[in-house]
Amino acid sequence: MTASAAFHFRDMAGQNRAEQARTEREGNERARFASGPPLRQTEGRGSAVTLRGVTKAFEGGAPVIKNLDLDIPAGQFVAIVGRSGCGKSTLLRLILGLETPSAGEVTVGDGSGRSTQRIMFQEPRLLPWARVIDNVAVGLDRSGGRVQRRARASAVLDEVGLGAKAGVWPATLSGGQRQRVALARALVSRPALLALDEPLGALDALTRIDMQSMMERIWRTQGFTAILVTHDVGEAVALADRILVIEAGGIALDVPVDAARPRRRGDPHLAALEGRILDHLLGRRA
Repeated sequence: MTASAAFHFRDMAGQNRAEQARTEREGNERARFASGPPLRQTEGRGSAVTLRGVTKAFEGGAPVIKNLDLDIPAGQFVAIVGRSGCGKSTLLRLILGLETPSAGEVTVGDGSGRSTQRIMFQEPRLLPWARVIDNVAVGLDRSGGRVQRRARASAVLDEVGLGAKAGVWPATLSGGQRQRVALARALVSRPALLALDEPLGALDALTRIDMQSMMERIWRTQGFTAILVTHDVGEAVALADRILVIEAGGIALDVPVDAARPRRRGDPHLAALEGRILDHLLGRRA
């Protein structure tokens, strides 16, 4: 064996040992992260949300949200429905602090701004040049090393059923899988408030049902406050503790969903509730 070949062999062996050591460290970090006790809704990890007299008007236009009062308890799953242009997404953005009220006050948690908030959109918005695990790790702050960040991302990918896809590129995933990655990215920091702005609107019917079930399961386990904006009243009834119907810049209906979980599609009580909300939205009021 020539000297250069021997050097190449030693160099490759060293790289293999380093890669093995890195893999072992990631495995240990992943196991440590995943082995902690599961978070339950009774632990109150969610952030309460309070709006008092909130109005939002954009320059040169009429108010989109008008003098709105709202209380969302910590850990509640709230769905917001209404016709296009009624102010659903504006209300969500006000809660998240992405829009500033023209009048009134929005408080999330204790008002200190320390509670973690995340949002998931209809488009997954993944980085095409980053592998799946690194797309998820984007949801973490910069504290901790790369090994720890990837271990946390890997554990959350397992939680959404995509552990085997950690090392692939986003372009190889289906639409439903890309949305699961987006959900994992939103969840990896264990947010106290998760906002969902039509996150399943582009999925086919069966994939959408699977995603709804998974989102409900994770919400029940982690106990965050969830606020879902959707045009799908059936989705709102399937997922939410409470449904807000937005109309003319205010809350036209505030409907509790008193049904056991997990919910069964076709349940007469849920169907009647969905019909009541649709009747209101379509103007078919008795």
